[in-house]
Amino acid sequence: MTALEKATGDVVFKFEPFVLHVLCRELQDAQLLHSVAVDSGFRNSGITVGRGGKITMAVRSTHCLEVPLSHKGRLMVSEEYIEFLIHVANQKMEENI
Repeated sequence: MTALEKATGDVVFKFEPFVLHVLCRELQDAQLLHSVAVDSGFRNSGITVGRGGKITMAVRSTHCLEVPLSHKGRLMVSEEYIEFLIHVANQKMEENI
């Protein structure tokens, strides 16, 4: 809170989703991993095939959070709300684990 109160610009609370990149030897391997990832709740997962034939499977979570807290140095939310955001982000982290 002390750092936030001293901020002179815009401050955003941001929680990034889980991402795991897996290099696969065969497209079938990537497709199997993609199926398992999606069935496990990682709905933003996908397969990329590069120009050189490199097959990458990305397992991605949908658990993201981005909330403005201050604008031009003016705090826009209460300390109670920030504590709530931290609780929500920690829950998302547990779900990622």
